[in-house]
Amino acid sequence: MNSRREVLGLMAATSAAFFVGRTNARPIARLWTDTRDDAAAESLGLRLGTQAWTFRDRTLFEALDYAKKLGLRYVEMFPGQSLSPDERGGKVGPELSKEQIGRLKEKLAATGISARAFGVWNFSKDEAAGRRIFEFAKEMGIETVTCEPAMEAWDLVEKLANEYKIDAACHNHPKPTTYWDPAIVMNAVGKRGQRVGACADIGHWTRSGVDASEGLKKYEGKLKSLHFKDIKEGIDQPWGTGLTGIVAVLRELRRQKFKGLLSMEYEHGSGAELEANTAKCVAFFDQACRELLEAEKKAAPADAPTKAGA
Repeated sequence: MNSRREVLGLMAATSAAFFVGRTNARPIARLWTDTRDDAAAESLGLRLGTQAWTFRDRTLFEALDYAKKLGLRYVEMFPGQSLSPDERGGKVGPELSKEQIGRLKEKLAATGISARAFGVWNFSKDEAAGRRIFEFAKEMGIETVTCEPAMEAWDLVEKLANEYKIDAACHNHPKPTTYWDPAIVMNAVGKRGQRVGACADIGHWTRSGVDASEGLKKYEGKLKSLHFKDIKEGIDQPWGTGLTGIVAVLRELRRQKFKGLLSMEYEHGSGAELEANTAKCVAFFDQACRELLEAEKKAAPADAPTKAGA
């Protein structure tokens, strides 16, 4: 795995080529700094983390180590990933032993990363199996279980979400899977309680021909989290270079006053190539958030002058 110094070298050759938007944008001078500046993103309430699936070429512990190098504070764990180089037989999820869960909590604390979500899980009407997922989520302090339940399982999912006080967010894979269309997702979750909502995978929407910012409008009031991608010709691209419209997506999130987890999910490449591309994504995101925050400050009306003696 590359060190921070090695990643700096990887980034230097491409830093001048990236822009925050397609119009009226400033080039990003550097794609990596020794300390990530996420102040603007946090101020906007946009918590950038990673879906551990991004780093499916390694164990969860190794993924957490690299997420720390990227300056990320949050992770969405996925079921079945090997726990660590020393425990490849330990698979992330409810089958972890009490001792393994303890070591996972210690690793999260050591890296300063918070596990905020877990998924994608396909719930059935098997209540005992569903409870095991929510018990694991509760033990890990998870806020959201990302899922694609069988249609007949939604009553059970809502029951468990309310009981455990953990959100359930319906994820979308591309066509022809069940939930590819935002309208189908909203038919499933729209009239359910506050604990049940949607996880918008904006990259899979692009693969399905759905405009990402328009899709988000359909989720207004039900959006729990996002899987964040930028796609071109079906393949992940460094953010800002694909067709998903990342800047337009961020603007729509701000219009909705969304505050929550955005899980970076990069599904192409491995090793040094993957590390370089995810670093580009993080740098693009932070610069876009800075520009968005600056634009909002400029657009805010000045305080009305106070009358003398008032």
